[in-house]
Amino acid sequence: MIKLAQRIAQVNPSITLTITAQAKAMKAQGLDVCSFSAGEPDFDTPEHIKEAAKKALDEGKTKYGAAVGELPLREAIAHKLQTDNNLNYQPENIIVTNGGKHSLYNLMMVLIEAGDEVIIPAPYWLSYPEMVTLAGGTSVIVPTTAENQYKITPDQLKAAITSKTKLFVLNSPSNPTGAVYSPQEIKALAQIIIDHDILVVSDEIYEKILYDDTTHLSIGSVNEEIFKRTITSNGFAKAYSMTGWRVGYVAAPTEIIKAMVKVQGHSTSNVCTFAQYGAIAALTSSQDCVKTMLDAFSQRRKIIYEAINSIPSISAPMPQGAFYLFVDISATGLTSLDFCTKFLQEENVATIPGIAFGEDRCIRFSYATDMASINKGLEKFSQFVQKLT
Repeated sequence: MIKLAQRIAQVNPSITLTITAQAKAMKAQGLDVCSFSAGEPDFDTPEHIKEAAKKALDEGKTKYGAAVGELPLREAIAHKLQTDNNLNYQPENIIVTNGGKHSLYNLMMVLIEAGDEVIIPAPYWLSYPEMVTLAGGTSVIVPTTAENQYKITPDQLKAAITSKTKLFVLNSPSNPTGAVYSPQEIKALAQIIIDHDILVVSDEIYEKILYDDTTHLSIGSVNEEIFKRTITSNGFAKAYSMTGWRVGYVAAPTEIIKAMVKVQGHSTSNVCTFAQYGAIAALTSSQDCVKTMLDAFSQRRKIIYEAINSIPSISAPMPQGAFYLFVDISATGLTSLDFCTKFLQEENVATIPGIAFGEDRCIRFSYATDMASINKGLEKFSQFVQKLT
């Protein structure tokens, strides 16, 4: 009999990937499925990015590369962080990873060990606590409220810090809520982190998807003291619709980068070489492609927000970033998992249960899908809720 490692029993499977797979299987069977499940732009990767990867293939950039990433890409990332985010990182402060998820996983592997606590505001991206568990640490979950736009307050952060606290996880703009911390809120959190001498990882994968003149402030740019305690995680999947390319990165103090290179060198080695040259084109070419997608997301956001908030007993805060709506369905009397399962089985509409994000009263809609699916899915949602309430 095969005996698996004990740590695997402590890790939950990804509900997001499970439901997305179910929706795809139903579509393959010929069913008309509206999917609001995956956090994946429905746009093709911009042509100039694909052309750069093709050119790299033609030039023979198909061999092993440095585990830390191609130098031209790390230079482009450093320049982007300096100019866009006011973060004074150099190429030696950067590692290229197999997607943003991998950047965070490797970070947990080199930072967290048994006895360490990691503070994670809820709702949270579902993989954060599982990564902490795999690293042997303990997640300290801090619940937030819709009334505060699902954002942790400085007082809440301060109250959660103990002598065992190693790291605070900050995600702005947020998955699953679309919340964005204001510059004032970022500065207040930064001061708590400095005062208690802990580290912060800032997951900024959605930084380019902002609405209503909302400002994104990278926490590491507040001052030199917080910069020394900040790890910045980002990637190319969301802003450039490069989800399958698997290119992300971490910018951090060099001792963290060296440790991550060591882990990556013994696990994945380098990120796909020619994909990295596509990523260079994404950073160094026109950003009009980002605006095109953002304009579409903005239109969809308005429609889905107004439609859902017009349903009696159902509510959701207006997202200021990313492409998610976090909807309170507690009035239906169902748990989030039961609601999503029933909704998919009876109406062929896929959504993600909030329990995956640490909030069982809500479900997540991704509006990174086409308007026809959005309109049809919203009509079915309204009818489904009315039957339940």
